[in-house]
Amino acid sequence: MMLKPSVLACLAAAGLAAADGLHARAVAAGKKYFGTEISISVMNDASANNIAKNSQDFGQYTAENEMKFDALEPSRGVFNYANGDKIVAQAQANGQIMRCHALIWHSQVPSWVSNGGFNNATLISIMRTHIANVVGHYKGKCYAWDVVNEALNEDGSYRNSGSIWGSTIGPAFIPMAFAAAAAADPSTKLYYNDYNCDKPGSKSTGAQNLIRMVKAYGAPIHGMGLQGHFTTGQVGSASTLVQNLQAFANLGVEVAYTELDIATPSSNPNFNQQATDYATVVSACKQVSACVGITTWGFTDKHTWIRNSYPLIWDTNMQKKAAYNAILNAWGSSSGGGGGGGGGGGVTTTARPPTPTGGSCAAQWGQCGGSGWSGPTCCVAPFSCKAQNPYYSQCL
Repeated sequence: MMLKPSVLACLAAAGLAAADGLHARAVAAGKKYFGTEISISVMNDASANNIAKNSQDFGQYTAENEMKFDALEPSRGVFNYANGDKIVAQAQANGQIMRCHALIWHSQVPSWVSNGGFNNATLISIMRTHIANVVGHYKGKCYAWDVVNEALNEDGSYRNSGSIWGSTIGPAFIPMAFAAAAAADPSTKLYYNDYNCDKPGSKSTGAQNLIRMVKAYGAPIHGMGLQGHFTTGQVGSASTLVQNLQAFANLGVEVAYTELDIATPSSNPNFNQQATDYATVVSACKQVSACVGITTWGFTDKHTWIRNSYPLIWDTNMQKKAAYNAILNAWGSSSGGGGGGGGGGGVTTTARPPTPTGGSCAAQWGQCGGSGWSGPTCCVAPFSCKAQNPYYSQCL
């Protein structure tokens, strides 16, 4: 039976609407992904997992704890991949890529390692064996690995105190780990990942020196993961974030926000400012070609590591917060059209009106100005256009 043109148009419109979301917008803006951290706890929560499986919002996963050293090798030479494999299987079923996390970290190290009293040579062997097994097990399944996590002090020096790796082997464990990961899977991107490197400063400079050091040893390093654990109202300007991202990109590596959340106290949350701050981070990534994507450290306030805070994009009842549309609008339009809107998880099937252009005024959370902006510069009542930084003004 031949369908009428009007029916075809309706079907096409419905398909376009369903193709919109946080990830769809990021891809339309030229990025590789917008993703989320996920855990077995989230997968066991049906309402949360329904959101996590929507590949239009999340095109990438990072396992919260399921791929860390203590989870995968609880005793020497005994590997347990069951929970990590479940996360990878769900990602593959939904066409989502994996950022795998994390091979070597001073925290969540099993006691057999931290209390084993191993000398330098033995600990190096343990590290290399762990990396070879883990990266080999997931070979071809991880777009990237966070090879070394949080190896720096706040002043940018190498962490020795509290790190079995730093105190026993010294900073040389870092390039050794990268070389071992590259040998186990030459096709995966290898990242250094750390917090408080999101703005120019001592620790950010230290991370840049770490990248230079790894390269000087002749080991491959492909990316810098900026964790992005921010507090509402303290994100600062997009131009500052851009300056920092570009400083890493100038070293010949790609960059990504790998654990983004923006804390606002549950006792007095400021969701409007939170939405603005999320948009600022997205705006910064959008402006730097080497920024390949953003991963939020979870997506719902029901499942967050930050106590007494509502730091994420969905609330505890799985309803989208103001940050959702702010992120959509900061990425810009999607080739798929609609999406956005309030409501719960799953694929959105009701089209959202497109952002007004030309002489029309932007809706709440919409962009209304900024360097290079050619869209509307006014806002529908009762909202007004407020500059967040030189690159982004928003209707608030």
